[in-house]
Formats: sequence, structure tokens, C-alpha cells
Amino acid sequence: MILPELEIMNDPTQWGAGFWELPPLILHPFADQSGPSKLLESSRASLMLQGLLPNQEYGPEVLTRKLLEGRCSEIRMLYFVGKDVLRWTAQCLDSVSRVPELASCGLREASFAAFLVTDTPQHVIEKLRGWGVSDYKSIFSRGIGLNAVFQQVPEPEQLSEDFTRNYYRFADHMFACWQNLAPFTEIDARNFRFDLYASGEYSKMLERQWADTEPSSEP
Repeated sequence: MILPELEIMNDPTQWGAGFWELPPLILHPFADQSGPSKLLESSRASLMLQGLLPNQEYGPEVLTRKLLEGRCSEIRMLYFVGKDVLRWTAQCLDSVSRVPELASCGLREASFAAFLVTDTPQHVIEKLRGWGVSDYKSIFSRGIGLNAVFQQVPEPEQLSEDFTRNYYRFADHMFACWQNLAPFTEIDARNFRFDLYASGEYSKMLERQWADTEPSSEP
């Protein structure tokens, strides 16, 4: 995905040798049990409708229904990813607002979103690939775009067929609009760092830390 040009204020020298740790990005499970099968059926239906796969069992109406059901599952999954990402950008903004040398540098939530989407740190990329996620830029940006428009997960009947079929195009533009609502200062891995966790993984890590810090009950 090629992102439109973003309105950025950036002076690579302004950060100097400073280095700041941002809050971790925690992603929660977002797929239900039927999600993967719906996505597979939707992909097959799309190929059949395009004549790229043989089809002798389904009519156009059934294929269209399967396609749209899969698209709705994708929208739902991306929406919850975007919700987690925007929770993280808000936490990052709150964190840097408490640092005197960063508080007046023009950092906005879009600064951290751009860091995640367009300049993803290598250790985060490697973790995502370990999870089997390759198109992470589109996943994060489209999730943000959907959250910029919808206050909650939209129900299928609330969406037009054109939007459902082509939601990814709409979501790309929604993300670009959200990013360009106001100028923002760009950041990168030279001066900022964050870690990525699945929610279950993060909970277990906290449990281990708490267990290590609890006072012994032995006399």
C-alpha cells in the first residue's frame, strides 16, 4: 500500500542524543472461531466471481454473499486492531507530555501512528513476522482509519455493498485524512523505542514480575 504524502514537521537534529522508551503496544485477540473460515470462503468466492477459480456449485448471489461476509469479518478484525493502536497512541502522547523536553515539540497521536506504520522498528517487524503477519502496515493503518469513522464495530446492515466490497480503499483514505487533520512531528527509532506484546503474553510477563517482587511468606 502506498500512503499519500503526510503533513509532517520534522527536524532530524532536534532530538540530539536523547532516547525515550514509549509504552508497549498490546494487541488483544480479535478473531472469533468462524473468522478464518469466512475469510477463506470470501477469498475463494472473489476468485470465482473473477473467473480465476472453477465454479460449478454456486450461483453469483451465493458467491456475493460469501464475499461480503468475509469482508465484514475483515472489517471487524481490523477495527479491533485499530482500537488497540489508538489506545497506544493516546498512552504515548500522555507519556511524552510528562517529559519537559518533549512536551512542546509538536508531538501528536499521529506522530506515533506514523512511527508504527511507516517506520516500524525492526524488532517489532520481526515479532509480527513470527506471528505470521506480513502486511502489518496495511493492518495498522486501515484499523486506525476505520476507528476514525466508526465509534463501534459497524454491523453489516449499516454498510453499503460498495463500501463492504471495497472497504480497504476507503480505510486507506480514512487513515490519510486522520493523519492530516493537523501537522505533527515525526519520530523514529533513533530516539524512541517501544515493545509489542500479545495481551496474553503481556499478562504472563506482569504475573512473573509480580511474583518476583512479592515478599516471601516464610518466617
